[in-house]
Amino acid sequence: MSKVGEHLKHKTYVERDETVLEHAVDAHWTEGQSLLSHLPKKEGQALSFVPELAGAAFVGHIMTDLDSVAGAIGAAHLYGGDPAIASEINTETEFALKEWGCELPEPIEETLAKDPKRNVCLVDFQQQSQLNSVIPMANIVGVIDHHALQSNTIVTEKPIFVDIRPWGCMSSIIAHNFATQEKFLPKNVAGMLLSAILSDTLNLRSPTTTAWDERIVAMLVQYLKVKDVNELAARQFRAKSHSLSLMTPYALVNGDVKRFKFASDVGEKKTYTVAYAVVETTDAPASLARANELVPEMRAVKVADDTVDAVLLAVVDIVALDSTLVVCGRVEASLAVAAYGGTVVDVADGAAQTLALPGLVSRKKDFVPALTKAVKNGWVPPEAVVREHLVAEAGKAEEAPSGTPGGMKRSRSMKDVAQGDVVVDYSEEPSGKLVRIAS
Repeated sequence: MSKVGEHLKHKTYVERDETVLEHAVDAHWTEGQSLLSHLPKKEGQALSFVPELAGAAFVGHIMTDLDSVAGAIGAAHLYGGDPAIASEINTETEFALKEWGCELPEPIEETLAKDPKRNVCLVDFQQQSQLNSVIPMANIVGVIDHHALQSNTIVTEKPIFVDIRPWGCMSSIIAHNFATQEKFLPKNVAGMLLSAILSDTLNLRSPTTTAWDERIVAMLVQYLKVKDVNELAARQFRAKSHSLSLMTPYALVNGDVKRFKFASDVGEKKTYTVAYAVVETTDAPASLARANELVPEMRAVKVADDTVDAVLLAVVDIVALDSTLVVCGRVEASLAVAAYGGTVVDVADGAAQTLALPGLVSRKKDFVPALTKAVKNGWVPPEAVVREHLVAEAGKAEEAPSGTPGGMKRSRSMKDVAQGDVVVDYSEEPSGKLVRIAS
């Protein structure tokens, strides 16, 4: 196997067999240099201007991740505006902000409180279900994203600026625009963009990764003079995985969950909404050992939002590049097998079930398309569950059985639902953590 960097004789990495990430950087080193040549050496050398976005607030989706924060910071520097966050950040984002010396953007609520008519550009999403509720759609003047357009996309009254590309990471788009528009890229912003690309593409190993993501990483590695990008990625993912062990079941289920609508082309042509959570980790067994803790919180998502028909959670092993699906009920089990095949397995001493997803790691490219196909081809919930729900609806007016509020006769799959209010507990960590307090 070739050694890293031999073809250019640069000493970017230690002498050892190269990883996939290092190979991509090495293979695209020259292309990265070409892109790098377009970046100005200092601020104020470029004159490109996008008036539609000037002065806008740049903000990502709720359940904020690293790409949405880094992209907001980068886009604000690129187009002239201010970054904002749509919700609390995760520990991987905290690591990147500290690593590169960037300040945490203010919450979008504070931004709009100061100027309710402030223009807003969405980054890393365009779905209404992921939009912070304080943002009026009339304020939206732009979208920069890398996700598919689905049925629940935003609706605007007038044309807006749109930059959507089928790349592995939105921050790749921002970094590319700095080069092509020949705008000065501050080093700390470049570092945030690099960390976001490594995160979204799983160190350039995700099936969503494109040659452009690899070229941009090669450019940023040279620009930042990163001595060992693999070591940077390893520290970043260790920080993320360590924090997972400290997170509550509520935080794990709700930390990275997105809702998707799937329409059937068969029979009554119904539409189903699925909430799909993802936990990415270098220690998948540790997360899966908590499957029975996760199920009540997954079911609570359905109780809290009656538009949600199913809740799935994928534990993604970013080392082995495999995933395991945590299943919380019969509807989910039926849908999962229809979409992915295989056999659902019971987890010992609890209500959880799991389904192995070998080789699948990307919600965008692996998980969601399979669900789209299954529903489109006629998947429907199991008849037994539908009958029980009909009986439950009919029994609402009757006297409630003991322990069942409002006369609702829950099916077996909806027992053991997490109860109580979610609050921030500061007793163990100064920053606080989300916990559920029993009523």
